[in-house]
Amino acid sequence: MRQRIIKKRGFSGIRNPEISERELKNRAAARKAAAEGMVLLKNEKGILPLAPGSRVALYGIGVSRTIKGGTGSGDVNERERVSIYQGMKHAGFVITNEDWILDYDRRYEEARTAWRDGILEKTAGAAQTSGAFFQIYTQTPFVMPEGKAAEKTDADAAFFILSRTAGEGADRFAKEGDYFLTEQESGLLADICRFYENVIVAVNTGGLVDLSFLDTYENIRGLLQIVQPGMEGGNAFADVVSGRITPSGKLTDTWAYAYGDYPNAEHFSHNNGDVVNERYEEGIYVGYRYFDTFGIPVRYCFGYGLSYTDFEISAGKVSYSRNLMVTSGDSASSEFGELSVSISVTNTGNRAGKEVVQVYVSCPYGKLEKEYRRLTAFGKTRELRSGETQEMTLTFSLDTLASYDESEPGWILEKGMYGIWIGNSLEDARLSVAVELDQSAVLVRTEHICSLREELREFRQGASKQEERYWNCVREVSEKELPVLPVCGADLTEKTVVYTPNAKIFTPESRKFVDTLTLDQLIRLSSGDPGKAQGGNLGAAGISVPGSAGETHHCAEAQNLPGIVLADGPAGLRLMQYYNVDQGKIVTMPFQFSIEGGIFCPDTDRLPGERYYQYCTAIPVGTLLAQTWNTELIEETGEMIGGEMVEFGITLWLAPGMNIHRNPLCGRNFEYYSEDPLLSGRMAAAMTKGVQRVPGCGTTIKHFACNNQEDNRKDSNSILSERALREIYLKGFEIAVKTAQPMAVMTSYNLVNGVHAANSYDLCTKAARNEWGFQGLIMPGSRGDHDNLYKELAEGTLSQDELRACISRLVQVIWQSDRFE
Repeated sequence: MRQRIIKKRGFSGIRNPEISERELKNRAAARKAAAEGMVLLKNEKGILPLAPGSRVALYGIGVSRTIKGGTGSGDVNERERVSIYQGMKHAGFVITNEDWILDYDRRYEEARTAWRDGILEKTAGAAQTSGAFFQIYTQTPFVMPEGKAAEKTDADAAFFILSRTAGEGADRFAKEGDYFLTEQESGLLADICRFYENVIVAVNTGGLVDLSFLDTYENIRGLLQIVQPGMEGGNAFADVVSGRITPSGKLTDTWAYAYGDYPNAEHFSHNNGDVVNERYEEGIYVGYRYFDTFGIPVRYCFGYGLSYTDFEISAGKVSYSRNLMVTSGDSASSEFGELSVSISVTNTGNRAGKEVVQVYVSCPYGKLEKEYRRLTAFGKTRELRSGETQEMTLTFSLDTLASYDESEPGWILEKGMYGIWIGNSLEDARLSVAVELDQSAVLVRTEHICSLREELREFRQGASKQEERYWNCVREVSEKELPVLPVCGADLTEKTVVYTPNAKIFTPESRKFVDTLTLDQLIRLSSGDPGKAQGGNLGAAGISVPGSAGETHHCAEAQNLPGIVLADGPAGLRLMQYYNVDQGKIVTMPFQFSIEGGIFCPDTDRLPGERYYQYCTAIPVGTLLAQTWNTELIEETGEMIGGEMVEFGITLWLAPGMNIHRNPLCGRNFEYYSEDPLLSGRMAAAMTKGVQRVPGCGTTIKHFACNNQEDNRKDSNSILSERALREIYLKGFEIAVKTAQPMAVMTSYNLVNGVHAANSYDLCTKAARNEWGFQGLIMPGSRGDHDNLYKELAEGTLSQDELRACISRLVQVIWQSDRFE
């Protein structure tokens, strides 16, 4: 066994309070990512970009208090954040209504103080209990105050910033002040549209909101989806508005005309009064798969986004490379071969810019009902000058076209024509080439997982409609004489998954080490180190790095197994901004100091000792990052985060979040990427590759799985078919595991078909380890599990071999960390 020597851990952070070179560099990276992810949805009469020095009026609660991200574990305690007001001033715009902004700042500070004091009063009896405090905090969201009425000023254009916050532990509501405008906001917008000829709306929210006001006011010329853009959001916003950056973001969700148009709107979360049973009756018809298949008109389609320039996209031939046994590019798996489509993109406008090319596929009519189109590949160009052309080849694995057949059970390709659509959005995609499979084939035979325990009636589109669409596709391919690539089904090699028991999944070296540990050490290592000195085990339980989420147990340090530190995410590292060291020891800080920049702990200046600073970079939230559709940029962002992890002594980042946007009201949608599993998976894989490019650092993809609502998240039961589970809610995790092999997976709190995800052998062992080849650790529970583990071992429902296998995988991850010389 190789000898390993533990590094001595010093105090994290720096003594110098001045902004560091690392901070400056990383802020620039965050600004770049934010600008590239902003989506221009409307630009009538070319209102944007605005000329340098333009006079602008800025209204709305997000002008000077731009929301950088959501609340809860996804928060970041950055040094400062740049508001839209600040960013526009930095860019040289003349702000004509500064009195309105200053008045709002006063109202905000008063409301913020009252909110803080109210929570402190409610939690007075639970001040030292992190769980109780966190529950009250999440159930008492800060409601941003309203501003005064608008007054006409001499401005070339007026902006209305529509802002909302949301976060961990609670879902949003389809009511005024959340999904809909308040009465005051409606009045303010009406006044703005009455006073100013040119109005631009920016949506600064963690999830989608109602946009019906666009139908009321004709002089709303521009619309920007900026989501929650991180600490450099204001500067990034000004970059786009001024034309310094040509917008190239695309929507990662379908924006419906009305909330009720979403397929699960009536029954989602608290809407039907039942937060215990969440029935996924829409099946595979999530997001654009529903709207596109059932012909429901939408305001803005999936993948949509405008630019300040124009592009022409043309498709060439499609080719097939068979039986490649290695992973290539961003494909999740290429063992069944890869399809490649050649594409030419030309900038036909008069400004430089980037374009996103999207590839969708229509699968043939057959045994299984299928969505009309699904995203199978995408790519982003470099910045193209006016008149410049880029040749691209987009590649995707043949099994991307497969559907899950529960009757086999397994992944199958049905015979027939697969139409390939290419464009810069779902709506603009055109049938361009096709693949024809001569006979059906089973690609992968599996065992069943997470079987339904009750009847569930899923949406159906009907055979006749699907058959009609299929033959229309075949006819169009023939009439337009589009290229058709034949693929022989007999050439496809069927794979059968061999399921290895949990107790047998380990590396020999790590298992040899684990066999030297006592049962007591195994139990301690299985559940982490709660870190009582940090006030509990919720989100800030780290001992070694103040504000970190926690760390593995130190009980085996005598055998050269150190503890490793975990930090929350996914919009950056969530640590305490600073802490004190007195007489060589870290001064204990309450859990509350790790939240909201320490607003709940106002007396920290009285702490004894020397101060250490831990300012982290607040990057854009997950949805905005995904709106870049730029995996290279996401990898760069991940590598940046990895650098900060090394600086602060963090091994595992509890990110990226990658659950599916099943409904716009999920309180945690801002952390997640998209309604589409392929886009989510590729973004999570890119972030993981970036972080893990830094030696000793790893990601923890989460929340595994079906964490698509926050209300009653610990007891909510996600009831869904195995096909929907595999094709929609697990597919992104599968892609991330197969292409990036994250160090860890975090299970979700909820149940999946009656079994808590953390306790699901089907999810954690059969799917993740046996079917996908996951090699890392799946995050454990809490100290409360210790008694349970002893009980299970005594009763024989858990064997020591199984426990030792689990700890072997933990040890293997610790050995990969940078905690050794």
